[in-house]
Amino acid sequence: MKKIIYSLLFFLALGNINAQQTPADKQSTAISIEGATAHLGNGKVIENSLIIFNDGKITFVGSAMMKIARQGTVIKAEGKHVYPGFIAANSTLGLVEIDAVKASDDQREIGISNPHIRSLIAYNAESKVVESMRPNGVLMAQITPRGGTISGTSSIVQLDAWNWEDAALKVDDAIHMNWPGSFTSGRWWLGEDPALKPNPKYAESTTKIKDYFTDAKTYLASKKEKMHLPYQAMEGLFNGSQKLFIHVSGAREITDAVTIAKASGINNIVIVRGEGSESVTDLLVNNNIPVVLNRPHRNPNSEDDAYDYTYTIAKTLTDKGVVVSIGMEGQMERMNTRNLPFYAGTFSAHGLDKEVALQLITSNSAKVLGIDDTTGTLEVGKDATLFISEGDALDMRTNQLTKAYIQGRDISLESHQTKLWKRYSNKYKTE
Repeated sequence: MKKIIYSLLFFLALGNINAQQTPADKQSTAISIEGATAHLGNGKVIENSLIIFNDGKITFVGSAMMKIARQGTVIKAEGKHVYPGFIAANSTLGLVEIDAVKASDDQREIGISNPHIRSLIAYNAESKVVESMRPNGVLMAQITPRGGTISGTSSIVQLDAWNWEDAALKVDDAIHMNWPGSFTSGRWWLGEDPALKPNPKYAESTTKIKDYFTDAKTYLASKKEKMHLPYQAMEGLFNGSQKLFIHVSGAREITDAVTIAKASGINNIVIVRGEGSESVTDLLVNNNIPVVLNRPHRNPNSEDDAYDYTYTIAKTLTDKGVVVSIGMEGQMERMNTRNLPFYAGTFSAHGLDKEVALQLITSNSAKVLGIDDTTGTLEVGKDATLFISEGDALDMRTNQLTKAYIQGRDISLESHQTKLWKRYSNKYKTE
């Protein structure tokens, strides 16, 4: 009986292994992509381009008309488009596999202030949800914890790895915190009044945050005779090696958050969500503070907002000089991360130039996350993290990848979803 049980377990485990895509091997041969329209990610476009990369790095970007020797494998890509890999900021990819299964949910920890909690070590590189990002060109993500006032520390990963160690591109890049709202509403599902009203605890909550910053700073300046792990984890905020991502909405709240953080000695700040940020753009621009917007496919939060507020805010902020990126937060956020390019396309359809919209998920995201020295654009010396699409990658009708590379590695574009698509496509073709 034991032998039968062991045999069943072995074959179940083997089936589970086969269900996952094997990460690609390190690049061994140079690759030249010739003839495609190259969207560099910095606003520039090269028609009939030539892109060469070797050992995981881009070695040439220019016109295919230039007399330069092609290297290694030559990919003829006339009529196609080449893009830098898309970057999803503020994501919980790999932290939750199935929402209804509690054991697979590792996006938050117990407690209010958890700056020492590191999301990276909970990242599941074999997630089927992560696997489904790659066919749409989403090749990197900032893995971010949720919950509490200070949620924890994020890290940036590439989405084709054996484990979290292999996946890491930048470790512990930022600490994330949730700012309280100055207004509150009742829980309508419990029969409470859903109308907005002033939050009587707002001042108290902001004072607690300010005191926490002060206590952490005092501890770090002390002899540290007794280790205080949460305070110790905040050292990067005060010495500038880490950023503080403040999840906040409302002009008043954004102003308070920036003022208190800077008064506490924290200067590397990023605003996440940012509804109402269009009213305080001078504050953001003067302090070099970018904004990571939520996906536009949602209703405005305020009754006073225009009906198309969530579609036009990217252009409004960009026109005023704010660096804008796109992040994921809210309902079905992990599954919806694969739609990242189409969110940029939506912003483009509502006034933002197409190449500027592309920057929201390439060069701008790289700048916001502090990885723009290695990725985010197609430039010589940067990582060869890019893909070839049959058409416009910001349009769901033409975003059809034929090749994708992460640090020069030729990655698989197969997933359980593409397998199902082919399976049922073949069924109806047969009939």
